[in-house]
Amino acid sequence: MTEPEDNRRQVLYWRLLARLFDAEEQAALESASVAVVEDIGLPSALLDPNVAVDSVVQRHPELAAEFDGLMVPEAEDNRDKAAEVRRAALVSKVLLNVFAQPPHTVTAGRLSCWQSDAGWLERALGCRPGELRGGRPGGAPTGLGGTGGGGAPDLSTLLPAIGPDLGDIEADLVKRMHLREVLADPALAAKLSPSMSLIEQLLRDKDNLSGVALANAKSLIRRYVDEIAEVLRTQVEKASTGKVDRSVPPKRVFRNLDLDRTIWKNLTNWSPDEERLYVDRLYYKQTAKKTTPQRLIAVVDQSGSMVDSMVNCAVLASIFAGLPKVDVHLIAYDTQALDLTPWVHDPFETLLRTNLGGGNDGMVAMGLTQPKIAEPANTVVVWISDFYETRVEQLFESMAAIHRSGAKFIPVGSVTSAGRGSVNPWFRERFKDLGTPVISGHITKLVHELKTFLTS
Repeated sequence: MTEPEDNRRQVLYWRLLARLFDAEEQAALESASVAVVEDIGLPSALLDPNVAVDSVVQRHPELAAEFDGLMVPEAEDNRDKAAEVRRAALVSKVLLNVFAQPPHTVTAGRLSCWQSDAGWLERALGCRPGELRGGRPGGAPTGLGGTGGGGAPDLSTLLPAIGPDLGDIEADLVKRMHLREVLADPALAAKLSPSMSLIEQLLRDKDNLSGVALANAKSLIRRYVDEIAEVLRTQVEKASTGKVDRSVPPKRVFRNLDLDRTIWKNLTNWSPDEERLYVDRLYYKQTAKKTTPQRLIAVVDQSGSMVDSMVNCAVLASIFAGLPKVDVHLIAYDTQALDLTPWVHDPFETLLRTNLGGGNDGMVAMGLTQPKIAEPANTVVVWISDFYETRVEQLFESMAAIHRSGAKFIPVGSVTSAGRGSVNPWFRERFKDLGTPVISGHITKLVHELKTFLTS
């Protein structure tokens, strides 16, 4: 027999699906849902997609903690029937606010509101805000929990059924916003939060902006670059920039004195009568490190499908360029190649010089790359692209020649926060045969590969 709580949960989820796939309200489902929500002591604003989650939480601060981890899977035994009804109401709120978007023109305020609601959804899924929109480095959730029983939709299949992912929705909202007019108004521009979709649009349109609009666009790009850099810098700095060279004796100066080791090694010389430790030998800390310069050459496809990669790579290159004894070069290409090395220390300036869009002709970038490989054994070439190229066989042979020369060649399908991206199967198979398989695309994997090479 179906329990009352199961019926209530069903009402809320079927009402959610009805609103997601049809803008017209179903009167029976709406009235039944209002009755359920009010009966369990929740505000009816949870059912209104025009009310932001922030507004609900501001009026009912006790609900904030309930959204955190709301959709993270949990054991069936841990679920209380009444709690599941309450959970269904909160889940419906974040899903409806994020996925039921109006077709009309988007305002700056509406975009800001959606970004905030998307952040609440990401928190409900156990992610940091921005992770599922490709905006920050980090992992995606491993799955979603089902609601179990009673014929209610299973949350593990609900999101894929709804439609496009968060990054696609955000990109669509940005495109439907009159961005130039918004940027020209400081009050409206202040409502914008930097994200990958917004940065992509700004980079594509930067040549058409001027005055206040251009200044606001640059401010948003710099804020986003700084946020990405803060996360990546922490990952990079976890590794040492060199190994201790034990063949080089430590300098016998006071600042290198290993006091703890000196005391430990001389404890047998302790005089109880005099309460004094006599030191026969001083021990010093090993400070010398191998200082062989390493050259990192990053080549990035800046065609339309690789915007996320261009942004992340520009930031990553600047971080590695700040490490001692690492010589970083950055090249961007579509049908033409541009050497961005002079600006590699400043990812903001680097991005302003990119020209997103166009086709792919990696051979123009190869012409700038090969002369930079002076000492192959101390060189790593990172090539970031989807590898849908114009001169396929010629480019691959040039890449194979780099590998055979003794340089480390790392092909990367993309450098995104979500790890998504399509790679030309022809190139993927040949890189595998060459012994240099394509990195799947998650930026943390590239960071690991580079740290391993540069600290070896």
